[in-house]
Amino acid sequence: MKYLILLLCIVYVSCQSKPTNTTTSITESNVKLAKVLAEYFDQRMSLLPLEATANGYSAYNHLLPADFTDSYRVKLCAFFTHFKNSISPFESMTLNETDQKSLAIFKYEINMALEGLDVHFLGSSALSVYQYVPFDQFNGLPLTLGQMGSGVGNQPFKTVQDYENWLQRAKSFPAWADSAIVYFKKGIERKEVLPRSIVQKMIPQMKGVVTIDASQSLFYGPVKMMPEDFSEADKNRFTQAYTDLILKSIVPTYQKLGDFLENEYLPAARSGTGINEWPEGNKLYQYLVKYWTTTNQQPEEIYQSGLSEVKRIREEMESIKNQLNFKGTLNEFFDFMRTDPQFMPYRTAEEILEAFRNIQKSIDPHLQKMFTLSPKTKFEIRQTEAFRAASASAEYYPGLPDGSRPGIFYVPIVDASKFNTTSGMESLFLHEAIPGHHYQMSIQSENESLPAFRRFIWYGAYGEGYALYCESLGKELGLYTDPYQHMGALGEEMHRAIRLAVDVAMHTGKITREEAITYSMQNEAISEDAAIAEIERYMVYPAQALSYKTGELKIKALRKKYESSFGSKFDIAAFHTELLKDGCLPLETMESTLDQWAENQRGKN
Repeated sequence: MKYLILLLCIVYVSCQSKPTNTTTSITESNVKLAKVLAEYFDQRMSLLPLEATANGYSAYNHLLPADFTDSYRVKLCAFFTHFKNSISPFESMTLNETDQKSLAIFKYEINMALEGLDVHFLGSSALSVYQYVPFDQFNGLPLTLGQMGSGVGNQPFKTVQDYENWLQRAKSFPAWADSAIVYFKKGIERKEVLPRSIVQKMIPQMKGVVTIDASQSLFYGPVKMMPEDFSEADKNRFTQAYTDLILKSIVPTYQKLGDFLENEYLPAARSGTGINEWPEGNKLYQYLVKYWTTTNQQPEEIYQSGLSEVKRIREEMESIKNQLNFKGTLNEFFDFMRTDPQFMPYRTAEEILEAFRNIQKSIDPHLQKMFTLSPKTKFEIRQTEAFRAASASAEYYPGLPDGSRPGIFYVPIVDASKFNTTSGMESLFLHEAIPGHHYQMSIQSENESLPAFRRFIWYGAYGEGYALYCESLGKELGLYTDPYQHMGALGEEMHRAIRLAVDVAMHTGKITREEAITYSMQNEAISEDAAIAEIERYMVYPAQALSYKTGELKIKALRKKYESSFGSKFDIAAFHTELLKDGCLPLETMESTLDQWAENQRGKN
């Protein structure tokens, strides 16, 4: 099938591409390049409408294509191939610094997209999907749809047209689900199926949405929050339409997906762990390592780096344990931190949310010293919706630069009385919220000097690497004064180091799911349930977890190099500005950009 897709791409390009004059002046070339990049972004938004909605582009809020089907992949391949050809004339031109960087990132983006389609993977800032596994327990439309349709996600519900858009989009869900079932079945035929332990998590997720009372549905949220200025006729019309949508379309579709997973897919699920068990799993994993780390590092190199980091961090943990005069082993200390009642003081979800708000207040006085570049986008802390809280991690939901949607830090709280303060609350906030994802994503999307595709682009190695780097700023931001919170921060760093080891090990056949769970519990203060959730995340999201530590280690190494070079003249705020101002970059581009900044700084001194 991939050869058919490539053939159709060639036919499309031969019909659509036009010759470009390569003798134009530098100024004209920049204008023309800007036009090509703008056209790319606009067309990408139409082809990937969920990404468009996430980016605040409302023109396609009514669309919901099954972008994993063969026919849609033909469109996507033709699209990327066309734009790959359209930029070739600019490669021999002299461009200004910004355009050189934009062109390099654009080429990288296009080439990675085409390589991904070749291994049946599509990476997107909204959803990243493998063609024959349209969704899983952690990632995919059935989970995203609940957020969008609840009225508090990125799907807007402010105007009559917004409400019409959702009706049209959600009415496409049954067709999307039918296609998903078809491709799950193709995956069975190809022997590319999910592990049984994963499928068992997906079934209750689907059936948990089923209800006979529309007003109790998550998807009834927009009715409850309908704007007061709607006419009575519109209010009545939408109330009835949304009730019918829930009971006649959405609920039956989730029921159908749940039944399929339980009755047909679960019996075909595999008992193993990694995608190396798939016929072309090794090739896919090699690509995903490159995709998520934006490097050419080999899996074995990353694995060894993980083992080394686990050893280093474990030694730091031993030091804190000894400072606290704990007499047992480190693993006994982990157990103490997991289970002692003093670390579980909360009784309500609101108490937990307020604790995170207090962390924000604590760092506010220190932020301006370290970050002179800060976002305008508003920020909120919210509890994760109940329907997905059990399998969700704390996460950041980007806001919009026009102020219509704040950046949201979501905290999953299933049982407030079991929420453990030593889980790294302070470091978690620095990573997911401020100055981590909220600063980085907001500053990037607010930067109107960047081409649109760069304002909303995402590279996990940069974005997650930067956020993990922010965890290391705790002491500089007035946190980690409590040794248990410092231990929690080390626990979070250990968590990411463990990922380097277990992700590679699982997907290259070194260890099983059960061995990975044991390894995690031996090296961090994590409950068995939490370890299972994390390991199963890596099982369905191969290599994504490698991005965090890979990026963080690179940023730390660069900062250390500049601190050594500049000594007392090193300006941390200037470093952070340079790190953030261009938005997400592949790591090689990030390094060359910062090296050039350092060279310019030396010229000024």
